[in-house]
Formats: sequence, C-alpha cells, structure tokens
Amino acid sequence: MDANVRLRDIPSVDELLRSAGVADAIERFGRPVVAAALRRVLTSIRDAVREGADVPSPAAIAAAAVAAIEANEQSTLRPLFNLTGTVLHTNLGRALLAETAIDAAMAAMRQAVALEFDLASGKRGERDDHLRALILELTGAEDATIVNNNAAAVLLVLNSLASGREAIVSRGELIEIGGAFRMPDIMLRAGVRLVEVGTTNRTHARDYRDAIGPDTGLILKVHTSNYRIEGFTKEVGARDLAAIARDKSVPLVNDLGSGTLTDLERFGLAHEPTVSEAISEGADIVTFSGDKLLGGPQAGFIVGQRSMIEKINKNPMKRALRVDKIRLAALEATLRLYRDPDRLTERLPTMRLLARPQTEINAQAARLAPLVERATRGAFAVSVVACESQIGSGALPLATVPSAGLALVPPSGSGRVLADLAAALRRLPTPVIGRIERGSLILDLRCLEDEEGFISNLAHFAMACEGGAYGEPA
Repeated sequence: MDANVRLRDIPSVDELLRSAGVADAIERFGRPVVAAALRRVLTSIRDAVREGADVPSPAAIAAAAVAAIEANEQSTLRPLFNLTGTVLHTNLGRALLAETAIDAAMAAMRQAVALEFDLASGKRGERDDHLRALILELTGAEDATIVNNNAAAVLLVLNSLASGREAIVSRGELIEIGGAFRMPDIMLRAGVRLVEVGTTNRTHARDYRDAIGPDTGLILKVHTSNYRIEGFTKEVGARDLAAIARDKSVPLVNDLGSGTLTDLERFGLAHEPTVSEAISEGADIVTFSGDKLLGGPQAGFIVGQRSMIEKINKNPMKRALRVDKIRLAALEATLRLYRDPDRLTERLPTMRLLARPQTEINAQAARLAPLVERATRGAFAVSVVACESQIGSGALPLATVPSAGLALVPPSGSGRVLADLAAALRRLPTPVIGRIERGSLILDLRCLEDEEGFISNLAHFAMACEGGAYGEPA
C-alpha cells in the first residue's frame, strides 16, 4: 500500500483525545500534557510509516503516549540502594533522617506553624529560637544560630567577624571540599584577606604568634575532614591555639566540618572531635554540619560566644542563608534524640548504620549471594567478601568500619562488562549503586536495611539478564 494512503489511516490528536483509552490519562496528567505527548508519538509514527512501517492501532498509540508521559513524570531524585560502602555519601544525599524527624517535617509541611511568631506575646519571633535551647544544652555554648549548610556558616562567620581584615589559617588546613569548592575561595567571597602560616605538613605556635598584627580579624582552625597528612607533621591543637588567640585578643573560629554531638567511641568508632569539646577547648565560634555525623537534614550550625553570635545575626547575609520551617522541624526532632545517647543506634539511622554489627552483615551477605547469582543467569560469579566501609562526607577519612558484601565477577574479567553491569543496576526500578574494584563489582551491604525490597528488585534484574542482555533495561 502507498505510504500516503497509510498516512491517512493515522488517527488525529483530536480523535485520540476523544477515545476511551485516553480518558484515564487525561484525568491523571491533564489534557495539555496528553495532547502534547500524542503529537510527539504521531510524529514518530508518520516518519516510520514513510519508511514502510504499519500504522499502529489507536490503543497502541495511546499506550505509547502514556508510557512517554510516565517516564517524563518520574522524578530524577529517585530512591536507591546505597551499596557503595560509604554511609554518608555526599552524592547520595548524606544522612538518612530519623522517623521522628520525618514526622516533624511532614507536620510542618501540612499546616501553618509558629515559625517566626511568639505564641506567648503574640508578636514576631525568631526562627532560631526553636533550636537554640537544645543546641546550647547539647554543646555547652553561650549562643547559637543556624544557616543552610556549613560552607554558608563559615562564609557568614568570616564576613561578620573579619570583613576587610585578615584571617590566619594554617597551610595544611586550606582544604578543598566536594565540587572543587576551596576554603580560600570561601574566604575571598567573605571579604577577608587570607594569611597562610606554617607549611603543608608542619605549623607551629610561633607561626600564629608571628602572623598576628593590627589587621588580624580572627584565627581560623579548619578540620581537614577528607584527608590526613601523616609522617613528619606538626599542628597546633585547638586548646593551645585558643590560648594564643586569647593572649592576643583575637577570636578563634574552629570549623569542625562534619561535627558530632556525641563521642563516636561509644559506638566502636574512632574518636572524632565533638562540638562540646571544641567549645571547652576555648574556641569563640564553632561551625559544623547538620546532615553528616549529626544525622539530620542539611544545615550549618554556628555556636559560641553570645556577643559574636549577635553580631553574626545582624549581618544581612543571614537572611539569605537561613533555613526553612521544614528543616527546622526535622532538626529539632533530630537534636532531641541526643538527649538519650544510649538509644541513638535505635533511633538515628546514621548511628544505626555505622554501628551495625559485622556478623549481621555477613549473615545477610550469605543469604543474598545465591539469589544475586541466580538473578544474573550465570553471567557472573557471586561471592561473599569482606569490605571496609567508610563513614564519608569528610568524617574520619582514614578510619574504616569492617563490613561484608557481594563481589560480582565476570568470567572474562573485562572492565567493559563490569561497566555495563553497573549501568544495568542503575537502571533498575530502584537503582543499585555499588563500586568497581579489582576486577569485580562490589555491593557493600552495610547500608542495606530493606532486604525484602532489594530481593524484589532482583526480579527486574533477572529479566534484564535474560539471554545475557544485562546491558538493556527490563
């Protein structure tokens, strides 16, 4: 049959919109969205018919349009299985919130709340007041304020306390964090002049003393977070640095980066400086994150001397960097959990995952290994392997936590095969993110709590592996 004749058999957009098969889609997505999708599908059908293809049925055309809409409607911010071995993975959203924090955030989303309204006086209130007492109780600081992340906290502190003046920092602490974001760049944008002291691996107390002058605005101590220098090294501890700053009447700002409110040694982890320790060691201002070791939503905390916090709060930048009601609600619920540190591993996902016993993970790996191998249709050998999980997000970069996982090894040992496998896992209904290491794809199970959901996900992977075609989505 002539192509022009067949083209006349293709239904119009109006005809399809009036058909029973499209009514449900219009109810779900709206008439304009469905009409636009139908036009796109019909354009591709016309091109195919000109090449000799048959005209699909109206039902098939409608189904193709609905499938395209559903694919487009799917959020790119998708839940996934973090089997990378990094608990606080920056690219995967860092800390998982506690159930009480989720409930509090949902309540704040659903209704009006007293965000900046003092219920006692009926007058305007301060949003920081919802957290201030809790933070002071947990840290021992005189005062506190909150912004949207720790980089913002450092920026605001530097700009408030030392704009147009010098900030002294050790060369060994001029860190670069994720996304090529460097501490010197933050200092430049804050309007302070960077004064580097010491060398990359060794900084002495005299280096700080010699650098302090009439233009010194503050001394900045930065937790090196995502790296450590070992060997022939020297740094000035926070307590000694506080004494130097006090002697010269210069503020000391201690940026803890990740920051923790409790001693991690109680959970079998290496010690990380706590906020209360930084305060007791004499820092005038301490900054730290909310979505790392603290286990809450993204936020930047600024705690310390009341006079300095008051100055920081008067900075016009504070309004631009403030947090919203949803995060405030989640932060408040998270902080309340720290009043009962003995039950943190039960209630706070970050601590629960970090403290998860290796024996429990080993048993899980043994259960899952045969299921995963069966799902690959024999394309990969799957074995239980010992792993070393990382805390992540700059916390304890040299410390690892013993874990267990699954190693998927192709017969050929080809890197291309492993890359295809990793891509296929990312295309599952719930993507699975592992890591390629030494000729295998490793799935570290430390963060796998939804074992049932993972097994259900394997069914889709098994379908994609039919005939060895694991490179194609199911």
